Amino acid sequence: MFSRSGPFAALAPAALLVTAIPALAAEPITGRWATVEGKAIVQIAPCGKNLCGRIERIVKPTPGRPQTDIKNPDPALRSRPLAGLALLSGFNDAGSLWKGTIYDPESGKSYTSKVSRNPDGTLKVQGCIAFFCKAQVWTPVR
Repeated sequence: MFSRSGPFAALAPAALLVTAIPALAAEPITGRWATVEGKAIVQIAPCGKNLCGRIERIVKPTPGRPQTDIKNPDPALRSRPLAGLALLSGFNDAGSLWKGTIYDPESGKSYTSKVSRNPDGTLKVQGCIAFFCKAQVWTPVR
């Protein structure tokens, strides 16, 4: 046994404190969400070990724009329909929020992303370049 005055005596209370603190977990974000201005419905669900979000349907199409991924940098993917397209991929629980990648079909670009639940039940969805993030608020769909 260790003596109460030995080199580990000071560490024992600290070790108990660390083990007593529960790990923070991000609030669940799975479900159906209306994107900004209700343009589309996105279904967020597990895919493998992560969460992904796919466009379930386009509610308010952009006038004159085909309903395909026309801005994709890969010409072979430009004819794929927007409905069913993965917007969110590889999202992992990062404590108080979820982190992954978001694809913007309006620009054809992907960004690092953070998603978290707001107190009112909406989602804060951020696309980031380095430290600069642009946020949207998505609302739950019943």
